[in-house]
Amino acid sequence: MTRAAVVGHIEWVDFVPVTRLPRPGEVIHADGAFTRAAGGGGVAAGVLAELGAEVDFFTALGDDGQGQAAADQLAQRGVRMHVAWRPEATRRAMTLLQDGGERTIVTIGERLDPLGSDDLDWDRLHATDGVYVTAGDAGALTRARAAPVVVASPRARTALESSGSRLDALVFSSHDRDERVWAERSAARARLLVATEGPAGGRWWGTSEGRWNAAQPPGAAVDSYGCGDSFAAGFTYGLASGLSVQEAAALGARCGARCLTRAGAP
Repeated sequence: MTRAAVVGHIEWVDFVPVTRLPRPGEVIHADGAFTRAAGGGGVAAGVLAELGAEVDFFTALGDDGQGQAAADQLAQRGVRMHVAWRPEATRRAMTLLQDGGERTIVTIGERLDPLGSDDLDWDRLHATDGVYVTAGDAGALTRARAAPVVVASPRARTALESSGSRLDALVFSSHDRDERVWAERSAARARLLVATEGPAGGRWWGTSEGRWNAAQPPGAAVDSYGCGDSFAAGFTYGLASGLSVQEAAALGARCGARCLTRAGAP
């Protein structure tokens, strides 16, 4: 069995289906709202567990009801949780889901990042095949480097802005301006840059280069929330399992396509 880990963040997210976004000052009604443990780290941990990996998740949460509920929800999905409990509130978000799969997100509160100095069972990373990093400080990234494969999101910018550990791959969306800018700043420390391009597939470059095709979704588009982190989770799992970059990207594409057909964090 592949052993994988996530070092990153969780958000407690209200998913609210709407037929359209409200106009300024308008009140609209929504049916079928639900809440999930999500955020980049939460999405990736869930996808890795679905792929059959043994998953350790190193994160930080507020010592409150939302934080406990998020940890419990992911644990029920087979993720081994390593939580640094903070006095600050767990970060929340509201995601409006429109017909056709588009999502609009409002985050509430500061993101809570795991720190390398947190008293967590970091030694488990020495026996891990691959790690995906979405948040943390330089110390957390150094801890992650104990694994033979380390993939990161440019949203882990606190860790990436400091000098130190190199990455095997930096995965980002070519359609997200912030991610492109942050990826450019950290490009020198990554062996591979991996850019997703939505329905056009994507490309990678660095120590090797190539393209992959988008996977056909197994159903209608429902919600694009988490598609990028689902891709990154599949890509990390592939590299950690010994697949080539091309094969890992194809697996990531299938994970992203499947995510598109399900409402809420997968």
